[in-house]
Amino acid sequence: MTVGDPREEVIQHLPPLRAFAMSLTQESSAADDLVQDTIEKAWINFDKFEPGTNLRAWLFTILRNTFYSDRRKRRREVADVDGAHAAGLAEKPAHDGRLAMRDFRAAFQQLPDEQREALILVGAGGFAYEEAAEMCGCALGTIKSRANRGRRRLAELLGLEEGEEMLIEDRAAVGVLSSKPPAT
Repeated sequence: MTVGDPREEVIQHLPPLRAFAMSLTQESSAADDLVQDTIEKAWINFDKFEPGTNLRAWLFTILRNTFYSDRRKRRREVADVDGAHAAGLAEKPAHDGRLAMRDFRAAFQQLPDEQREALILVGAGGFAYEEAAEMCGCALGTIKSRANRGRRRLAELLGLEEGEEMLIEDRAAVGVLSSKPPAT
């Protein structure tokens, strides 16, 4: 590797990639697998990365495309009809300190995929609307509209009045709920 090689920067993008993967998959091991697949694809295709462009956006785009490709493939797979897999699943007890976050996650999951994606990118991910629009392959107005509709629907699902903030400390969730546009 040469000095300034973008491959050396990949490690600093792992935590936000994992957070994005976790928000898409809702399962820790699936998120880890998704990040690993993303890094593998990026590593194999680094010759296609244009130095001087946004490495983080490039990695997030690979992750997003990998997620949706895998999701399309899974639609053709056979479900857990006998419930053997589901029977082995366990849920952690809901602790009082985590109730707000649990409510947020439940409400967030009710949003359409496009709105969740927009909120994750511009809210939790900190991407500018322009970057998010480019990653999603849509117009700037579309990504803004998705984010705004998603925030309104989240507030409605959480029973928040206009201007009221949810008592939550998770930075990603706060970013998603924030109506302030990301810094460009």
